[in-house]
Amino acid sequence: MARTKNGDQGPLGGAVISQQIAAQLLAELRTGCYAACRRLPAEVELASRLGVSRTVIRDALAELEREGYVERVRGIGTVVNRQIVALASRLDQKFEYNAMIRAAGYTPHADSVTLQREVADSHLAGRLGLEPGQPVLVVRKRVLAGRQPVIWSVDYLPAALFPPVAVERLDFARPIFDILEEVCGVAVTSTVAHVNAVNGDAAVRQTLAVPSHEALLLLDEVSFSKLTTPVMYSLSYYTNFFDFALLRKKV
Repeated sequence: MARTKNGDQGPLGGAVISQQIAAQLLAELRTGCYAACRRLPAEVELASRLGVSRTVIRDALAELEREGYVERVRGIGTVVNRQIVALASRLDQKFEYNAMIRAAGYTPHADSVTLQREVADSHLAGRLGLEPGQPVLVVRKRVLAGRQPVIWSVDYLPAALFPPVAVERLDFARPIFDILEEVCGVAVTSTVAHVNAVNGDAAVRQTLAVPSHEALLLLDEVSFSKLTTPVMYSLSYYTNFFDFALLRKKV
């Protein structure tokens, strides 16, 4: 990895390397050399150990502080919030459910995958920034953790994002985010989600094998690209297999 004289990464810029360092520090706070620490070492020590500048360390710690994992207190140092570090699934962060299933010790996979072509009605067109009548792809699938059904998802995507010849050959059992990035060259950078507890219709409940007394968690989401363009509208029904948390910070 190329670095400048002060230890920062050259071509990719300081923002990228600081994000990498933040991710590395979070991993070490969870299961690595800082897993038992109540405070992180001083910036100069972290910079020396990780081979980067203090500016990169400062930016990485600022990222961890924004996410609630640490608090930087004058005269004390960088204090670790162990309860936040221990959270596995946070609704206030971008998450990928296959990774959460693996973190719970299960193998994720999808079945009942269908692909349909539809035209956008006024509701869907509004969500995706389209004109009514424009074509969309609709991907429906069930996600399992091992043998246990845990999610029913419906994803609506503008058909114009995809090369027309390739669509029928794509494996939509894979994560949609990966397909968007690899096939369409579109990276999802943000998502707006509305969260509701719902019963779901009979077909969804049967597909997920949900007992009559249990509700489902519905995430009604619009995902945006780096250019703030809506690229996917999703309805995802989660069973109580997941234990979601939401960090609220005073601003």
